[in-house]
Amino acid sequence: MNESDPTGVTALDLQARTALAAQPSGPESLRMRARDAALHEPARAERLLGEAITLAPGFIAAHADLAALLCGLGRSDEALTQLDHAAASYPDEIWPLSLKAAVLSTERRAEEALAAHEAVMARAPHAAVPRLNYAHALKTLGRTQEAVACYRKALELDPANGSAWWGLADLRTVPLLPADVAAMQGALRGNPRDLTQQAHLHYALGKGLGDLGNYELSFQHYQEANRLRGQLAPHDPEATRELVDRFVTLLTPDRLGRHATSACDANDAIFIIGMPRTGSTLVEQILASHPLVEGTGELFELQAIADRFAPGGLAEASLPAALDRLSDADLRDIGETYLGSTRKYRSSGRPFFTDKMPFNWRLAPLIHLALPNAKIVDVRRNPLACCFSSFTTYFNRETGFPSDLMDLGRYYRDYARLIEHMNASLPGRIFRLDYERLVEDLEGEVARLLAYVGLPPHPGCLRFHETQRAVYTPSSQQVRSPINRKGLDHWRNYEPWLRELKDSIGGI
Repeated sequence: MNESDPTGVTALDLQARTALAAQPSGPESLRMRARDAALHEPARAERLLGEAITLAPGFIAAHADLAALLCGLGRSDEALTQLDHAAASYPDEIWPLSLKAAVLSTERRAEEALAAHEAVMARAPHAAVPRLNYAHALKTLGRTQEAVACYRKALELDPANGSAWWGLADLRTVPLLPADVAAMQGALRGNPRDLTQQAHLHYALGKGLGDLGNYELSFQHYQEANRLRGQLAPHDPEATRELVDRFVTLLTPDRLGRHATSACDANDAIFIIGMPRTGSTLVEQILASHPLVEGTGELFELQAIADRFAPGGLAEASLPAALDRLSDADLRDIGETYLGSTRKYRSSGRPFFTDKMPFNWRLAPLIHLALPNAKIVDVRRNPLACCFSSFTTYFNRETGFPSDLMDLGRYYRDYARLIEHMNASLPGRIFRLDYERLVEDLEGEVARLLAYVGLPPHPGCLRFHETQRAVYTPSSQQVRSPINRKGLDHWRNYEPWLRELKDSIGGI
């Protein structure tokens, strides 16, 4: 996700919120009460936010929360209408247009978002953040050279902007230059106070120094980047282990093998799961190149549903017990709710769609029980390769993913343990696709994949790089090139410093 400030006026809004917070029944109080009500009482939350905006029409945070709430309720058009009204009321402000661009991006309306970003830049031509957000949008649409130029323009306006440096580095297909490395080192010597900016600079320097062949110093920057990210988004390895332990104990082969007569029997969803950085975006691009499949990217709907019937489920390992208590009717309702919530992302009319959320491996039992006819594709890659690639990637502050090599290895073991438990209980239910085999035998592995999904062969799947679609993940540029071996052994450049990771992964 793009974590750049969507308004460009954060400090002003913080000052307004500080003043408003002093009023017990004022706008800020109403907003905080709305936040508490949003999950279980959305109608009340909407009313409270409306009251806050009525009291303070220029209260940016309330507008942002209301737009997010409406989008979560499947009413994004209403959110956009609200922001258009705010833009008309405040014609000299950029925040309504910025929020509109953020809503359009979140709703996967990439082309419309691009136009909104252009409107923001027109109002703030000398601000770096709008340029940065526009570059992110260009990257999503595969307009790589324009994105590079826009990132560099943002850096001209703000040379120490770590998010712009990481945006440039995260293109991955564009090498960083010695002058870029020197500029980033200078930015770090300026000691930026914002931890996210620091982390972004260290990740980008890791990439830049790696491009120059200085792998030892590159690894040191990746280490520091992950240390900082661990502060921003802590990860609890014991919670993941306990989650898998409970799944393995509670979900016996008999329980997993139960085919509920009242289950949701829809077969249009194709879930792509696994570790990050395994080639899952490539697999989705291949499937989305078939005329019967729509690629919808990384969706959070299943996680949101799990949080409703098991609050804090994945974080507190309460999900397995909650899932075990669900009736067949409950599971059918979950399946139908999921399909209804994902409908807004499906605009092509194609009969099948992909949900490429790697972290849904933790919800694989729920997928099977609620949607027994859905397909589940587990994308694997050399454990050292995928874990190290994750180590070089910034995950947003909402993703508590391991930032320590030992924890990364443990996380991989837990992931593999749950999938193997399901495979032992339900042979053939989950399709395993190995990235290395896909690189070596594209035609053969694509044929196996399509046969599992139940689709006829199609030549477009082998020419996936020609498919024009918005791609929102770090691999967005790589899947627009023919398959190659370039990244297979990149991790070996860092092998001298990966002993902890090797020991933690063990013999898997």
